Amino acid sequence: MNVSLRWLASLLGTDLDPIETRDRLLMLGAGVEGMEPLHHDLAGVVIGQVLEVRRHPNADRLSLCEVNAGAEIKHVVCGATNVVAGKKYPFAPVGTTLPGGVTLERRKIRGEVSEGMLCSERELGLGEDGDGILELETAAAPGTRLLDALPLADTRFVLEITPNRPDLLSHEGVARDLGAVLQQPVKLPPIPGAPAGVPRAARAASAGETAGVRVVIEDAVGCPRYTAAVIRGVKVRPSPAWLQDRLRAIGARPINNVVDATNYLLFENGQPLHAFDLAKLRGPAIVVRRAGRGETIVTLDGQSRQLTPETTVIADAERATAIAGVMGGAESEVAVETTDILLECAYFDPARTRLTRRTLGLSTEASYRFERGVDHDATPLRLLRAAELIVAVAGGRVDGVPVDVHPAPIPPTTIFVRDARIAHVLGVEIPRVDVERVLTALGCVVGPKDDRLAVQVPAWRPDLTREIDVIEEIARVVGYDRFPDDLRLFRPGTVPDAPSERLADRLRRVLVGLGLHEAITSSLGPRLDEREPMVLNPLSQEEAYLRADLLPGLVRRVEYNWRQMQRNVRLFEIGHVFHKKECSLPDEEIRVAAVVTGARRPPHWSEPEPPDYDLFDVKALLEAAARVVRPGAALAGEGSELVMRDAAGVVVGRGLEPTADRPAWAARVFGFELSVEMGEAPRLRAAPLPRSPAVERDVALVLPETMAAADVEATLRAGAGRLLERTWPFDEYRGAPLASGARSVAWRLVFREEGRTLREAEVDEALARALKEVEQRHGVRRREA
Repeated sequence: MNVSLRWLASLLGTDLDPIETRDRLLMLGAGVEGMEPLHHDLAGVVIGQVLEVRRHPNADRLSLCEVNAGAEIKHVVCGATNVVAGKKYPFAPVGTTLPGGVTLERRKIRGEVSEGMLCSERELGLGEDGDGILELETAAAPGTRLLDALPLADTRFVLEITPNRPDLLSHEGVARDLGAVLQQPVKLPPIPGAPAGVPRAARAASAGETAGVRVVIEDAVGCPRYTAAVIRGVKVRPSPAWLQDRLRAIGARPINNVVDATNYLLFENGQPLHAFDLAKLRGPAIVVRRAGRGETIVTLDGQSRQLTPETTVIADAERATAIAGVMGGAESEVAVETTDILLECAYFDPARTRLTRRTLGLSTEASYRFERGVDHDATPLRLLRAAELIVAVAGGRVDGVPVDVHPAPIPPTTIFVRDARIAHVLGVEIPRVDVERVLTALGCVVGPKDDRLAVQVPAWRPDLTREIDVIEEIARVVGYDRFPDDLRLFRPGTVPDAPSERLADRLRRVLVGLGLHEAITSSLGPRLDEREPMVLNPLSQEEAYLRADLLPGLVRRVEYNWRQMQRNVRLFEIGHVFHKKECSLPDEEIRVAAVVTGARRPPHWSEPEPPDYDLFDVKALLEAAARVVRPGAALAGEGSELVMRDAAGVVVGRGLEPTADRPAWAARVFGFELSVEMGEAPRLRAAPLPRSPAVERDVALVLPETMAAADVEATLRAGAGRLLERTWPFDEYRGAPLASGARSVAWRLVFREEGRTLREAEVDEALARALKEVEQRHGVRRREA
């Protein structure tokens, strides 16, 4: 999404620095993909006041202008017919470089010297009008920089918004996040020329009426809320300059005042709107319903589209006239001759909108927002602001009272957040006053409840559903850089790592110890051979196939390093590869691969130019990796390659010189790829908890230093018999009164029999039998107290 820095500043009522704003957006979780200065190439253009206009003596279509540029009077040859003495225009003096890279020079035109140029919209990059000079309505003195006199300089951010944050698909949402950090409230700027007294929409259950137009919701699942207003007497024409400038700042093209108004509000608050030509609505009526079987519609892009019964449509009294949440119909499109419009502001179900968009293969700015979720609570307010803006820029009046059809209001979500849980998760205590300030700034309604807070989530934040979500918001706004980075007390887990992870860790230690760096490359890429499975819904053709080998991805990393003038590269990767299978999921395999190029060792005074890697180095690396993941595999040379086979003769690895786009100054690149043998995972055994009580006995035996305690323990187990459940040593002692060369080892023995309680006599008999066996076999006796 494109965001204008000047637009954000107007919502927050404060100046914003581009670099600081970019950094804050990144810390808040909004990925900044690009940052583009706008109109900074107009720094040399000034305000020029035309003092005199006369005909060119040698050309009928040219005129001579005397222009006050501030410091001096300039003689300018002009071809436009709209230049009038006394008016102010943008003036580019000699030496100015205009958008497009043209640098102005002092030159003769039909025998008259021109010392600069009066500029049109097109020449300044401010619009498409190139027929006349741009007339300025400003009190700025001649010679004032154009960027100082007019609010043109801006910075456009290109944001990567995650699907769970639909509120950031608008300037208001982005400004709200920034305002929470800056402690600045977000206020919508007043609309120039907005009328007073536009009525609020009247609520209706499932059907209502406004200005003679009946509005009915028959598909309440697809459209839980629909508001509409009728505006009569509009004049469709170009938008005022301020509105066009706002849209151009985010890369949108102005069309006409009605369409521009709806687009402006789409990017201001994230609410898609649609305007119908009221004269083209039959009835007149608006019916929100499911499409009929076989029903078709011609959309605004001129395409005829076949609808399905799962599609929600906006229809008039006879036929569908718009696809709900996606695109309007061409039949009811607002045109130059339109005078009366019906303005729609609705909330469409995200899942239904997503299904319609995918079925039709039609993605729009509206569907992009509706399928992620818009603010259903603010629909009447959005309609009110839209009506005010359209009347302000297109004239006319709101006829009657707008209608708000809302069959089943959606209750707000309330989440309870505990103070102790916030401190536990974040590792530090956040004062409650700061927590309340942050959540209130994000639009939540916060109510204290003893040791917790009741947080009512705003409708524009469908991603906040759990306590941990709210704690994340607190951490995000407070700032992750404010939390300590020291390691606190923690409880280690008792679940062992998977065997594959343990094996991969061992392999990493070996390869890192040999001087390699681990890389992680994408599993997706272009097609390289027939074995690679194709992805059904790829993001692009460059990422349409799953990789069949690791080496090509590592070679691309080497080529990237070469482009950065890095000669010495040593990389390895442990990852999954995939092989295509007919009529089934692809085979998946874990492999390790490595590439090396450049110097074998860092330079040293004893060896200023160390030798480069060769195939023998790859042989050593391949053998080192095989000792970890392929013990018993044998390596042999086959032509210019090294081939590793397992005991059955199957090829499990290769060492070679892969093909690479190598510059002349770079060294040869070598690599290997090896299949990882995971082995069989250990089987876990589960047993029910015992229902019978245990009887425990402790026994200490005196052992010679040379005798292994494990041998004695095995004899104890055998002698005690089936009643002994488990035993383990828990103490070892040396010293008086024991003789030199002797030690005392104590064991705990646990006796149990499932289904009954053991008697003391049974336990004593089993213990005596075990001690007798130990004495007979090892000559070991029980230690006297």
